[in-house]
Order: sequence, then structure tokens, then C-alpha cells
Amino acid sequence: MSSSDRRTFLLLAAAALAGCGFTPAYGPQGGGTKLLGRVQTDSPATRDDFALIRRLSERLGPLETAQYRLAYTVRTEALGQAITPSNATTRYSLSGTVDYTLHDIGTDAVLLTGKVASFTSWSATGTVVATDAAEEDAHRRLMSMLADQIVTRLLAQAGSLPQ
Repeated sequence: MSSSDRRTFLLLAAAALAGCGFTPAYGPQGGGTKLLGRVQTDSPATRDDFALIRRLSERLGPLETAQYRLAYTVRTEALGQAITPSNATTRYSLSGTVDYTLHDIGTDAVLLTGKVASFTSWSATGTVVATDAAEEDAHRRLMSMLADQIVTRLLAQAGSLPQ
């Protein structure tokens, strides 16, 4: 594709986005500004909860003025994936889901609900310490992926939230 073809394509794409009402999530009229610093999460109870909340805080900013409350339920399951002829598991798969509900902080009315899911894995071929560290890392990575999915969905629906 030549540079003039690319330029024409970009101009057409920009015109199409402008015509469909596209607004950047964090732009002046974007719904994302309704969420930044305004989402209070339920208190974490597990290591996975803490990792999920940390990533949500990174994406939505530290709490300034609570306008919304995010309730969540985290579920994970680890399954052996690679088993040697001597019945030693050398690889594990970790799948997880989070059911979430965004509430109005003042009325506790349910504003948005959803469920996200993802998976990751880790190797169990090293020492016990290395395997434990790999498992912990897999949990952190999974919670980060799930938190990113939650934020993406909240941003996509943020325009419908009360100000």
C-alpha cells in the first residue's frame, strides 16, 4: 500500500468514525471520565482479590470521590495439562471468571453487571520454589487480564451512567 493510499484510508476511517458518533473514552465528552477516581471496590479477601483490585485501581485511578461501588466475585480453577508417563504434572492451566456489578453509591441501585473470563498457565518443571513462584505469577497475570476486561466493558457502557 502506497503512502497516498494509506493517507486516503486514514482520512476515510477518521470520517467514518466521526460520522458514527465515536467519542474517545477519556475525551471531553467520553464516558470514561465518569469512572476515573470514582469507583470504590468491595474489600478484597484473597490474594487474587488484591491483585484484581490493584489492577482496577491502576486503570481507573485511585479513589477520589466514591460515586460507584464495584462488587465482584472471583473464581479460579487450576487443572493439570501436561502429565508425564510417571504421572508427574509439568504444566498447569489456570482459568478464572469474575462476576461484577456496578452500583450507585448513594442508592445502591444496580447500574451495570457483567462477567469476564480468561486463562493462563504455568510450568511446574523447576524446583518447588520456582513452581510456586510461577503459580503466583500466573494468578497475578490472570487477575490483570480479568481487570482489564472489566474496565473495557465499564468504559464501553460508561456513557449510560448517571453523572
